[in-house]
Amino acid sequence: MTSAPGKVRTVLGDIAPADLGVCDAHDHLFLRSPQLPGQELESAGAAAEELAEFRAAGGRGLVQWTPHGMGRRAELLPELSRATGVRIVAATGLHQAVHYVPESLERLRTGGLAELFFRELTEGIADSGVRAGLIKVAGGFHGLDDHARWTMTAAAEAHHATGAPIAVHLELGTAALDVLDLLCGELAVPPHRVILGHLNRFPDLGLHQQAAEAGVFLAFDGPSRTHHATDWRMPDAVRSLADAGFGDRLLLGGDTTTAGARSVRGGPGMPYLLRGMRPRLESAVGEELTQRILTLNAARAFGVEWA
Repeated sequence: MTSAPGKVRTVLGDIAPADLGVCDAHDHLFLRSPQLPGQELESAGAAAEELAEFRAAGGRGLVQWTPHGMGRRAELLPELSRATGVRIVAATGLHQAVHYVPESLERLRTGGLAELFFRELTEGIADSGVRAGLIKVAGGFHGLDDHARWTMTAAAEAHHATGAPIAVHLELGTAALDVLDLLCGELAVPPHRVILGHLNRFPDLGLHQQAAEAGVFLAFDGPSRTHHATDWRMPDAVRSLADAGFGDRLLLGGDTTTAGARSVRGGPGMPYLLRGMRPRLESAVGEELTQRILTLNAARAFGVEWA
């Protein structure tokens, strides 16, 4: 694999980007939210089983996009990485306001959000010793509210201090251009340090190409969701971008967000990315590009010249 610059900040320390290997660029081992009652990802045993299944399917790297205050369980991630041999990247950041109780958000407003992100990127998450390797934020449905602008402004400040990539949850794949106007325009974050997630949920191929032309990474993640038309449109969207010359901008992820979606609980889970999604992409764009998306593109997206 052609080398990518910088270092990927994993839960076991910084590594050469090439060592990330075949990577699930957006997933969750642990996740808790008031929006997912009874489906929390909290079991360490289930996380270990799921990660082992991903490893058996050929996975070598995994980026957990779970941000601050949503049950990251950062203290457990190093042992999971050591036990399974999968390189894990943890996140700082903040999701939409609906995922938090108001009191916790108010404490963050008075305590300094950018400072929190910076501390978790450079010193560690709480007292776990685990440093985050990216900043996760979120847009709204076809727009950005005050909460999104606040979190993205803090993310940009932390990025400028560290070089960390910023990964963006696009609500149902929308508001991509609004995000780019704010992050890359007003807040001067270099486009190659921005990752837009969930574009498969809004299959507007023209909009995808506009985002790619800006120079950001585009993540196609969350396959096989029962309430999202993702699977059957995803290969066409990827092929369209590849044909337009943007194969180097693409990432793939599983985005497992509920206990029932884990493969060890009967769902598609993390292995589906490689056992189900990968063969279909190989048919659409070829084995060589699919392999580059899973390896070199991920290495470039998360490899950072850390300040």
